[in-house]
Amino acid sequence: MPADPSDAIPTDDSLDELARDAGLTLAAAERPALLRALGGTAPSSAEVLREAVFALRRRTWRRRIGELARQAAALPARTEDLDAAAASITDPDPDEPALREALRQAVLARLGGHGTAATALAVALEDLPRPAGGEPTLDAIGHCAMLVSEAVAMPAAEAEAFARRAVAAERSARTARREAARAARETTVAEEARLKEWEASLVGAEALPALLGCSPAEAEAWVAEGRLPIARHVLVRRRGRRIRVPEFDPAVLRALAPTTRSWRAPAAPRGPAGVPAAPREDLRRTSHATIARIAGLDRYAAHFATARALDRRILACLGPTNSGKTYFGLSRLAEAESGVALGPLRLLAHEYREALEALGVPTALSTGEERIESPGSRHTAATVEMCPFRTPVDVAVVDEAQMLADPDRGPAWTAAIMGVPARTVIVLGAPDAAPMLRRIAELCGDPLEEMRLERMGPLTAARTPVPLAEIGRGDALIAFSRREVFALRAELLRRGRSVAVVYGALGPTVRRAEARRFRDGEAEVLVATDAIGMGLNIGPLRRVVFSALSKWDGTQDRPLTVQEIKQIGGRAGRFGGAHAEGVVAVLAGGGDPALIGRALAAGATPPVDLRPPVAPDADIVAAVAAEIGTESLFGTLRRIERSVLRRDDPNYRLGDLSTQIEIAAAVDGVRELPLLDRWTYALCPVDTRDQGVARLADWAVAQGMGVPVAPPLAGRLPAPDRAGQDALQLAERVHRRLVAWRWMAMRFPQTFRDLDGALAESRRLNEWIEAVLSAQPSDRVRAVAGGGEMPRPKFKGRKQHGR
Repeated sequence: MPADPSDAIPTDDSLDELARDAGLTLAAAERPALLRALGGTAPSSAEVLREAVFALRRRTWRRRIGELARQAAALPARTEDLDAAAASITDPDPDEPALREALRQAVLARLGGHGTAATALAVALEDLPRPAGGEPTLDAIGHCAMLVSEAVAMPAAEAEAFARRAVAAERSARTARREAARAARETTVAEEARLKEWEASLVGAEALPALLGCSPAEAEAWVAEGRLPIARHVLVRRRGRRIRVPEFDPAVLRALAPTTRSWRAPAAPRGPAGVPAAPREDLRRTSHATIARIAGLDRYAAHFATARALDRRILACLGPTNSGKTYFGLSRLAEAESGVALGPLRLLAHEYREALEALGVPTALSTGEERIESPGSRHTAATVEMCPFRTPVDVAVVDEAQMLADPDRGPAWTAAIMGVPARTVIVLGAPDAAPMLRRIAELCGDPLEEMRLERMGPLTAARTPVPLAEIGRGDALIAFSRREVFALRAELLRRGRSVAVVYGALGPTVRRAEARRFRDGEAEVLVATDAIGMGLNIGPLRRVVFSALSKWDGTQDRPLTVQEIKQIGGRAGRFGGAHAEGVVAVLAGGGDPALIGRALAAGATPPVDLRPPVAPDADIVAAVAAEIGTESLFGTLRRIERSVLRRDDPNYRLGDLSTQIEIAAAVDGVRELPLLDRWTYALCPVDTRDQGVARLADWAVAQGMGVPVAPPLAGRLPAPDRAGQDALQLAERVHRRLVAWRWMAMRFPQTFRDLDGALAESRRLNEWIEAVLSAQPSDRVRAVAGGGEMPRPKFKGRKQHGR
């Protein structure tokens, strides 16, 4: 007799009977969810029912454990600890103490894997909850230290001493940090007041006769001849027009007054532009004190004495993406007896080095946080900021010259192009950079030859938007936030595609590994931010598809510029490769494809302001500080920002110093560090969104106290195939902190000592992150989102958020 199908449908009675066998009591509210989890069929045994009930209840336990973790001020719990705690529970009805103990045991298990108590404590203190805008209490520090001692099985007597030392060290550090912060605040207030007082003391030209004991005509002539130092220019409105009016420092003029008697003598022979050919020694001292030191940025090219002593020529090799610029530059460099290749990224410096080594040219590497020596080498691959200004070479290659227009890093390109001491300077970049390069060559007095290259394969704009379902092998999908990258990745994985990802938070090693996966065909699709627009070797692309034609730039949601569309879209196609013709498109719902066509057809768009941006270096900072008589880095930079380079200077414009000034305000209170050491801190690359400035200030306090600064650590990470978004972001965050730490270690090795440990942690994080990104779930898109399914992307009406 066939079985009755109704026998497979569980009844309340049958479920209750199995539940009793399993030692469970089922709540009425959980029965519907349980039946759905069982697929509407009766469980085969009490054990199967028990597993289903536990799987259902773990969601509630996980939520309750998360609430307990937020309440525990002294428990350094991570997301993975919450998951591990929920998974460890065997009691079907745990009470709050049981949940709290499960969480505690999960934290202990993780901390116990760090080997030493000191390492475990460093990791634990990073994970310790912090009250809004505050620090953990000292009691919490002590409890955390005791937890660590338990995790590493430290004897009780040693544990108490270990906890006391941890609390004492933290108390001492906090005292030093508070004192440094107080001193920094006082310095900032005093320097701002000093700056306002100085500005208020300045006088106009009408005050010159009384101050100098001369006639108005003499004063006017001396100003025209450049004899009287102008403190600053101000814009005033007169008769409906805005005109530039000079102001003068009366203290400087009073000191200068005795000298003016000699000016009434017959004028000395004059050189070009009205500059005395052989000025008197007292005039030279005055000029050096009041102009050359604090207004030296007006003649920025003259700062690079070695470059100016050479008979240089500049060759500008300009063209769109995929026009062979880099090949041309590196080939010429390889033929030279000595040379340097300068690029915007450490990743590109590595690629330059590998390309030169492949041509048989031994090449060293120099970046902000890394050095690789090459015995006998006369060539170096470096980042632009590491340009060697005092070592002459035959040929220098400066890549990505369009970065001159970048508000943050543009001054580094100005310095490199003006200051690299090479007989031949080959500048590579987009055609948009040509007008500013002409201005730089003119200011340097160097002959300029322009060479234009054309794209080596056709590039076309798709006429219709591309549905996500049609994204396939050889496509690069461009998003403008990390969140959207992962949302698109999740949806493509769900559709059965294999995916590689590239975004700004990834270190160079992981970016290259992901690009290799795409090049080698291990991943069909590349999902990336606009980080791929600058030189990363990603291999032949069939098509570049923008997820949207607008992006959040940190301030506003704005349309992509013509240069951005060209730079990123131009990565499509590869001459002589599998995809000779490149296609640029937009994802369905992301914008009007006609905008891409117009952008690709548009000519070069020069920057609005053709004056090259400049920034002070250590010599300028020291000179300005000496001139205004201060040891405050904040005060020095504020004076430079306000007074040293006129806003309407015809030749140069001052780069953005806001980050350096913010760091200066934070570290200025560490009086044990000399001014130029604090300037070094101000140049350190930090992530301001990750409390980077505050962390630098803590490092400065430690250095001032003579205490070594240990490298940042991520601690134990979950298995890559179980990693959630929280763990991945933690690894990326610590990797960025390590970049800053290694940068500091190159400059202060006595304080930042454990370079081997920092390198080992960087390698570990790179390998782990790459393992996470290369994991391709088969049955469902897992939580690279800290539990639960990754949200699917929305492609209409969305706002873009910063990278």
